[in-house]
Amino acid sequence: MQENKLQNYALLHFIVFIWGFTAILGALISIDAIPLVWYRMLLAAVFILIYFIIKKKRFRVERKALFKFALIGAIIALHWITFFKSVKVSTVSIALVTMSTGAFFTSLIEPFFYKRRIKSVELILGLIVVIGLYIIFNFESQYTLGIVLALISASLSATFSVLNGLAVKTHEPDVISFYQLLFGAGFISIYLLFSGGFDAQFFDISGLDWFYLLVLSSICTAYAFIVSVKVMKYLTPYTVMLTVNLEPVYAIVFALLIFGEKEQMNPGFYLGGSIVIFVVLLNGLLKNKTYLKKKLRGSK
Repeated sequence: MQENKLQNYALLHFIVFIWGFTAILGALISIDAIPLVWYRMLLAAVFILIYFIIKKKRFRVERKALFKFALIGAIIALHWITFFKSVKVSTVSIALVTMSTGAFFTSLIEPFFYKRRIKSVELILGLIVVIGLYIIFNFESQYTLGIVLALISASLSATFSVLNGLAVKTHEPDVISFYQLLFGAGFISIYLLFSGGFDAQFFDISGLDWFYLLVLSSICTAYAFIVSVKVMKYLTPYTVMLTVNLEPVYAIVFALLIFGEKEQMNPGFYLGGSIVIFVVLLNGLLKNKTYLKKKLRGSK
């Protein structure tokens, strides 16, 4: 059981590495956040549908589950819209490091759904992440809008992470992903229909943008989303959220290599980012220590 958990933890890190490219692609794609997310979710749903057809897999679910998936799909859509909007009004680094507050939001949300008390350690680690964010805010106050949008995105991310942790107990990860992505695209479509967003400019996409969108929707969304939901069978939402905090580390390195000076921040930013990394490492050490204690007790 522990080996299986370790394998899934390693797989989660690989997915987080892939997600490190997501913000980079969001910055490279020239279209606005809302159409970007619409294309991403719709194309990803199509890729998963093709997978179902090839595998001849059934993906019918009961109506009650469809309602839940529709709700979570809308939350995911809003999460991605606010995230990409944050990237576009600030920087990749600012958006991703601020997103790390998801661990703090999860520590507050998860106990309600899992019917357990709030663990003081989780709350303390989440608060340390907030301290790191506060340091960043003081040194990068010109990106206030980007920080606020990323905070909203982080709270939405924590919410659907917890809800998917429950959903994966009764449904297959790829089925969950398909319906949530499809309903998310549908949710945005309704907004666009009423706001007149489906105009000629909406469908005027350059060849390079199409390439980035295909990479984003297939590898960084369809594949990564399915696997991320799958690991929820073996890892708690809180562990997933803290591991996702490593995404800024990968993304910041990528951003510095691709965008150069635009992504270079003040020393305070890197101090705050280091605090976030410290929390992730500390969480891993604490959980490993807990496992060793249980193992020693079991061997007696």
